[in-house]
Amino acid sequence: MFPELNNLLNTTPDRVEQGKLTLLCDAKTDGSFLVHHFLSFYLKANCKVCFVALIQSFTHYNIVGQKLGVSLTTARERGQLMFLEGLKSSVDVFFRAEEKPHPLQFLREANAGNLQPLYEFVREALQPVDQGETAWRCPVLLVDNLSVLLSLGVGAVAVLDFIHYCRAAVCCELQGNMVVLAHDSGDAEDEENDILLNGLSHQSHLILRAEGLATGFCRDVHGQLRVLWRRPPQPTAQRDRSLTYQYKIQDKSVSFFAKGLSPAVL
Repeated sequence: MFPELNNLLNTTPDRVEQGKLTLLCDAKTDGSFLVHHFLSFYLKANCKVCFVALIQSFTHYNIVGQKLGVSLTTARERGQLMFLEGLKSSVDVFFRAEEKPHPLQFLREANAGNLQPLYEFVREALQPVDQGETAWRCPVLLVDNLSVLLSLGVGAVAVLDFIHYCRAAVCCELQGNMVVLAHDSGDAEDEENDILLNGLSHQSHLILRAEGLATGFCRDVHGQLRVLWRRPPQPTAQRDRSLTYQYKIQDKSVSFFAKGLSPAVL
């Protein structure tokens, strides 16, 4: 995890909020560093994590995790991490006979909007353990990346329904957390992408939006991060609070600083 990002969000692995949905969004840049942060953060917080990885392999996430001080292999062996490797599992859907529906069963069905098997996988993975087993802290669902479902033919409404049911099970029933990444294509004519992002934003408690610089590539500033804390819709609630930082990604850390205050230009 990245300590500087924890400082910006005013959180630590010892003090984890529960019942929250965090939306990670990237536009004209790669926001995967945020996924790696939250994965390592919740593993260090001793939470039970279900990771639906639709972009990269287990090996990729494990290599990055080791740089951030966690071993995904160890976490999976001791039952803390339930990992769905989308790239590998998609082959199983087509070439292996399964006794029960595969989490990615929609890949071989005419109705690509049926994400119920994926929901059932998440729900089963995060069910509380027996008293004789290791007692983990709150359960966490992490998805990288929801936009992949759109490219595979799943409609935005079906994806939002999936998130709604996961919120009901993970955030409300189990008092856990969810972290999902979605890509902003920036295409005004991509209605499905707009529906997905607007729906996710409406449900989220915290939004982290990584954006590329308007001026293009810079060696010392890799992008900017908009942080939006959303308040519950109550008459007495405070207004949403938003801050913007620029950042530079390093080998094992990320540095954040106010816009225009990069150490390289001062």
